[in-house]
Amino acid sequence: MVKARIAVVGAGVIGLSTALCISESLPDCSLTVIADRFTPNTTSDVAAGMLIPHLYPDTPVYQQKQWFQETFDHLLGICNSPEASAAGIQLVSGWQIFKMVPNEKIPFWSDAVLGFRFMTGKEMKKFPQHRFGQAFTTLKCNSPSYLLWLEERLKENGAHLQKRRIKDLWELHSDYNIIVNCSGIGSRTLMNDLEIRPIRGQVLKVQAPWVKHFIRDGDGLTYIYPGVHDVTLGGTRQKDNWELLPDPQTSKTIFDRCCTLEPSLSAVQDINVKVGLRPSRSAVRLQKQTEVRDYTLAHKSATLVESHSISKQ
Repeated sequence: MVKARIAVVGAGVIGLSTALCISESLPDCSLTVIADRFTPNTTSDVAAGMLIPHLYPDTPVYQQKQWFQETFDHLLGICNSPEASAAGIQLVSGWQIFKMVPNEKIPFWSDAVLGFRFMTGKEMKKFPQHRFGQAFTTLKCNSPSYLLWLEERLKENGAHLQKRRIKDLWELHSDYNIIVNCSGIGSRTLMNDLEIRPIRGQVLKVQAPWVKHFIRDGDGLTYIYPGVHDVTLGGTRQKDNWELLPDPQTSKTIFDRCCTLEPSLSAVQDINVKVGLRPSRSAVRLQKQTEVRDYTLAHKSATLVESHSISKQ
């Protein structure tokens, strides 16, 4: 039997996770991950890696809930294994707080995380400008560690990692019969998908080992996420902004907002600023299609599967 020749385009968390799933499901296939950037230079390297999902209006809620539950259970399995340290996955408890009581006090993902409940009045005293809060335990991935761990697992399974810039997915048709597109914002060019747009995120990485609980404002703009090596302070959600250079005024605004929620952060000294462009759509695009192009001497075909990541914390 001829081996299936599969290429995964993109080496962020979606691309590497997809490739690992393929390598484990089809151990006899020939698998290559192709990307112009690998860790530590991907958008995923900038992501805070907190499992707190956004609601996407054009994707059914039941589908989002299923995906989140499966993702949470998968990562929790790694967290409960000897691989947790190498993979950079940890459980983190904390609070999501709101200045106004939300219409939906119980989000669709509440029974996927651990110990979801409403905050007590005593807990809310820590945040006098807020009126309502949720307490729960979720998972956090240290993104650079997790990407390296995924790469090592792929290599152990016999996959190849190839650094290469692709201008057209059809460049790969003669070498692969299945192509999985996980190129994120790159799909605007590769697939002419103009619905996928950047949401610029700027975050601060600080050393504050005394911060043990996450704090997230319900609007998703201000958050404090303690991790294995540092604490991530955020953030921004600037739609259609392609700027990758840090903005000093934005950094000051982020820092001041976070210090309002956790005054002890004012003592931190070293601040490392990171910027990334989250790929975002109104709905997840996950589809299969067969590409056939008619040339003078031959008909060529390839199966294309698109798996687009959507905006992450």
